Amino acid sequence: MMKTSAPSTPKRVLCAALILVAATLSACGDKAKEKKPGQALASVNGEEVTMLQLNEEMQRAGVPPGQQDAANKQLLQSLIDRTLLEEAAAKENLDRDPKVMQAIDRAKSLIIAQAYLQKRIGNVQQPSQSEIEDYFNKHPEFFSNRKQFSMNELVIAANDLTPDVKAASDHAKSLEEVAVWLDAHKVKYGRSQITRSTADVPPQLSEKLLGQPKGQLFVVKEGPRAMFISVAEVKDAPVSLQVAAPQIAQYLVTEKNKELAGAELQRLRGNAKIEYLNKSMAPDASTKPAGSPPGSAVAGTSPAATAGTAAPGATGVTPGAAPGDNAGADKAALDRGVAGLK
Repeated sequence: MMKTSAPSTPKRVLCAALILVAATLSACGDKAKEKKPGQALASVNGEEVTMLQLNEEMQRAGVPPGQQDAANKQLLQSLIDRTLLEEAAAKENLDRDPKVMQAIDRAKSLIIAQAYLQKRIGNVQQPSQSEIEDYFNKHPEFFSNRKQFSMNELVIAANDLTPDVKAASDHAKSLEEVAVWLDAHKVKYGRSQITRSTADVPPQLSEKLLGQPKGQLFVVKEGPRAMFISVAEVKDAPVSLQVAAPQIAQYLVTEKNKELAGAELQRLRGNAKIEYLNKSMAPDASTKPAGSPPGSAVAGTSPAATAGTAAPGATGVTPGAAPGDNAGADKAALDRGVAGLK
């Protein structure tokens, strides 16, 4: 009986390599089929959409308990749409596009940085009633002595604010006289009415507006448009402590969060070795120190914007004929309009 000889060393190596490749491919296949955590709710071309994902969407959307059943189905459809779009983008290698990858890196960096700050800061204690009352009493212009301005405006394109137009407005005694001049010179304009209060315009501008006689004109240039504005009426619009308390509490918590985040950033900077390889980018004496968390949307929030504007009647806008008019742009224009007051 013939004995089968053992494979030579090269053959053994080849067999071992083939076994290793097969095992690796098997492992890759298992990894590809690995399920996402959470109960699967749908499968999109083999990609699972899970309950964990849906719960995350529900939490981010802030859906009230009574509306969650209806929102579940709608949010699931949104997740399916997103999965389809992501899959289509991957087929075109958009996930490897440098700009997309940079945006992903930035989002990841922000999420991690904010998660760290949240862990370090935790949940800030809610302000006491005495703290809320103290803020209320120290800022009567936002609350007990709040005034409301009703203003009329004519809106033109910024390019149309020529020296002749400016001179005509300087000599005009009313907004109507400006409108007549614009009509006579074929300058297109729109009309609108805006309502602002001492709680949602800067204090310096509030003082100017309160000192203006009724009907006094002033001009504001903001981006692609210019506005001729006159104050039609100023009336008392007080806000009680009971109404203002929730907004004041929110503002105080926000300020405390910013304070704690700033302190932590200062601590990290103090322990870090930071070198500016491009010396021209090094901060100078006028550069403000870091103090707001990365990506913070509240870094520039003012007490008025946070604590005052949520009161009833704080703002209101009647759209005019000019295209693109909006409350945000009106407010931004007024915020920058102190220099334009006549």
